[in-house]
Amino acid sequence: MQRIKANDPVAMRTEGSKNYHKENYISALTWYNKAAELGDLDAHYKLSILYYQGQGVEKDGGKQMRHLEEAAIGGHPNARFNLGCIEERSGNIERAVKHFTIAAVQGYDRSMKLLMDHFKDGFVSKDDLAAALRAHQAAVDATKSPQREAAEEYYRISRNGG
Repeated sequence: MQRIKANDPVAMRTEGSKNYHKENYISALTWYNKAAELGDLDAHYKLSILYYQGQGVEKDGGKQMRHLEEAAIGGHPNARFNLGCIEERSGNIERAVKHFTIAAVQGYDRSMKLLMDHFKDGFVSKDDLAAALRAHQAAVDATKSPQREAAEEYYRISRNGG
């Protein structure tokens, strides 16, 4: 609570997530909104999910898109990927590919797979796919560290009951 009183958006988002996992969506919405107002990109992303699913709020595609775009513009790869999926479902393949490319360059694996699929369908050139793959690999490599690998191993073991 001390970090929340200090207007720490990460603490507010964390409080929102705790409430979300308890299925207290109205409280989660309140905390995510406070964190988003302070510029927390992940809070914007989580708000987009609440508005998409209608959890604690009426389903609202406009608000969903506003929060998703805010997160994506700020550099949130999941948000960028979701925008690509929305464009793809709407038949805007060229726009979807642009979103998937940006997310792939940010190291988002699922975007890379969709870019490969769209390459097979002729919507992505060989050169563009190769450039995205190089940038994706550079982003993934930039996040590697012994500490991160140890944490991922610990998380993997703890999830499997080990």
